[in-house]
Amino acid sequence: MIPVRYVVLLALAWVGMSGSYTLPNLILGIAIGWGVLFLVRDQLRAAKVTVRPWAALLLALLFIKELVLSAMRVARLVLSPRMDIKPGIFAYPLQVERDFEITLLANLITLTPGTLSVDVSEDRRTLFVHGMDCSDPERAKEEIRIGFERRIMEAFR
Repeated sequence: MIPVRYVVLLALAWVGMSGSYTLPNLILGIAIGWGVLFLVRDQLRAAKVTVRPWAALLLALLFIKELVLSAMRVARLVLSPRMDIKPGIFAYPLQVERDFEITLLANLITLTPGTLSVDVSEDRRTLFVHGMDCSDPERAKEEIRIGFERRIMEAFR
């Protein structure tokens, strides 16, 4: 059975992302939320993911903050007269272990301007990340570790 609270959360996310706060759009969001949860119901049961709502909200707020800051950083780099950047790929040692957490971290990194998740090692202990400016890869690793990865571990344990 699909929990109603998850369908409602996905429907509200749909309404918020689409920007249309109408009853037909809410009904469409409910249908989409139910359909998505129906398709992944076996994986959800197998993963037994415990969601801490407050921590998940903090993760979402962190993502929004990082999205804005990264967009401004990339805009500043692109608009500067001298493009003094050093693009590159660095290996990020993962602390998260479950496929769901690794996928979420990789997607959050990819959705943040200036970074892109490239690959995960066979043993799922290393995430390879391309950075638009890798002049300080250790700082980038630290930002991921104390930012997204920490919040993911808090939200989904």
